[in-house]
Amino acid sequence: MFYLLATCDVPEAEPYEPGHFIGVDLGIANIATTSTGHKSAGRGLNRHRKRQLDLRRKLQAKGTKSAKRLLKQRNRREQRHAKNQNHIIAKTIVTEAERTSAGISLEELRGIRQRVRLRKPQRVALHSWAFAQLADFIVYKARRAGVPVVFVDPAHTSQQCCACGHIDKKNRASQALFTCRNCGVDAHADRNASHNIARKGVAVWTAGRESRAPATP
Repeated sequence: MFYLLATCDVPEAEPYEPGHFIGVDLGIANIATTSTGHKSAGRGLNRHRKRQLDLRRKLQAKGTKSAKRLLKQRNRREQRHAKNQNHIIAKTIVTEAERTSAGISLEELRGIRQRVRLRKPQRVALHSWAFAQLADFIVYKARRAGVPVVFVDPAHTSQQCCACGHIDKKNRASQALFTCRNCGVDAHADRNASHNIARKGVAVWTAGRESRAPATP
């Protein structure tokens, strides 16, 4: 059996001036939700990971050499599965942004495990899913396509109403439902957050652009 390993340099496209930004909200129930309506549901992925977790526990309880060997194989298979899913999600988001001449706005992921409060089963999913890998895939695919990407502060994105701007912890009625205490608007919680992330992306991009004003003589 022979293997051929080849590498090539792929030139990056020149970044364009985005007409708007697509906000991407990352989560457990939905891996990625965009402000344009795309939703990568996490239900099937979470079921798959739960089955793998249950199997790992059984193999760890056995402690035999064959069980340890099988455990390593399962771990590698799960990593490949997560990587493939992240590639698919990233490609979908970047393709939509490129097609509509939009930029992509992502949450800053630093400290996500510390700031998110979840039930124990959800904490397992949070710690096991490769959110940083997904963000990296989006960034490098966007760079190749010339799609601008910005990272924004995630503070209050899940508590702020995207319609009126009111911030209140009680606005988050449930995991899936957002109901504004100020203006009464009802929306899917992840979709509402993605709109806030998109709005912040516009602000970050505008603040970071070089001034086009003529130089003072």
